[in-house]
Amino acid sequence: MKVLHLISSEGFYGAENVVAALARDLRQSGHSACIGVFENAHVARNSVAGQFESRGLRVVRIPCRRRFDLSAVRRIRKIIADEEIALVHSHGYKSDIYAWLAARRLRLPIMATSHLWTRQTAAIRFYEFLDGLVLRRFDAVAAVSQRIAGELRQAGIAGEKISVIDNGIDLSPFDSAAPVLKSELQAGGRLLIGTVGRLTGQKGMEYFLGAAQKLLKEFSDLMFAIVGDGPDRQKLEQMARELQIEKSIHFTGARRDMPAVYASLDVFVLASVAEGMPMALLEAMASGCPVVATAVGAIPQIVVLGGTGMLVRPKDACELANAVASLLRHHDLCERVARNGQIAVRRQFSSHVMTQKYCKLYAQLLEKRNGRVDEQVAALSR
Repeated sequence: MKVLHLISSEGFYGAENVVAALARDLRQSGHSACIGVFENAHVARNSVAGQFESRGLRVVRIPCRRRFDLSAVRRIRKIIADEEIALVHSHGYKSDIYAWLAARRLRLPIMATSHLWTRQTAAIRFYEFLDGLVLRRFDAVAAVSQRIAGELRQAGIAGEKISVIDNGIDLSPFDSAAPVLKSELQAGGRLLIGTVGRLTGQKGMEYFLGAAQKLLKEFSDLMFAIVGDGPDRQKLEQMARELQIEKSIHFTGARRDMPAVYASLDVFVLASVAEGMPMALLEAMASGCPVVATAVGAIPQIVVLGGTGMLVRPKDACELANAVASLLRHHDLCERVARNGQIAVRRQFSSHVMTQKYCKLYAQLLEKRNGRVDEQVAALSR
């Protein structure tokens, strides 16, 4: 079986990691996955395609000269024919729309994964509205959390088309990573509190900075790292200066050595105001890092207060700071939630478990469309 994944990205974040893990697991099981990456002329070039390729994955580039480009539709159709694609799996509103335009008249299943509708701007809300209309015509839609599944139903997508499939991660890179970031920052014996994510309003970075200011009043030697990049970087750097904590805050930009980043952190903080199932959180927990996270999206499914981590309300810098302080004051609590969190992620959120669920869905779609079972796909889903 050959699957075409379609994705349009501004950086290598959670959805990209899901696609990479799925493609790798499919390849290792004897199947084939091709990743179609949109190269958008209207946004700054990035290294997403190259990062997929650096993991040994098959990538085809899809030039897109404007916000809507019919030549991109033709390019996808050619990829489907040349690669003998059996199923198209899209990720994100742009990819969903192009997948439907390219494959709607072909005799192959089309499915999508809905990672999160952010509703950040009026333009994005319009595109996400269109996405909902298009997804009604897909054969299946996977949601990464129950909340997102509910939003899909509210958008008019038939309930029988919707499956909830948790994100999963490749666990092996997090087994024995060295604390490279801590060395680079010359932390010495100082504790490093970090967060990871795209620098946008959704990730609640301003609340992370507010919590940092409060923590520094009690723990003056703490260091803080914000790992990632995005449109809000300058605003956040200015906020750090206004809070007079800029000497303790390190903006590292986007990094490719994430296992080494997590290995450097004494506490991982996720201050998001909206999420599905965030990959950064799963990666931090898989690394054995104690976590503090906001109770949004599917996060309470994995972070249990005092059990596998610390759970706080969103948009509350004071509560965020208090939760981090509890971990810093109580070493036994810190060790316990780190250990329990690592066990929980490895049991429930491995990429192998995720791939099995997707392959079960693939097999159902192929059987429905072709009238027969693909035995190899069915075997992988068991």
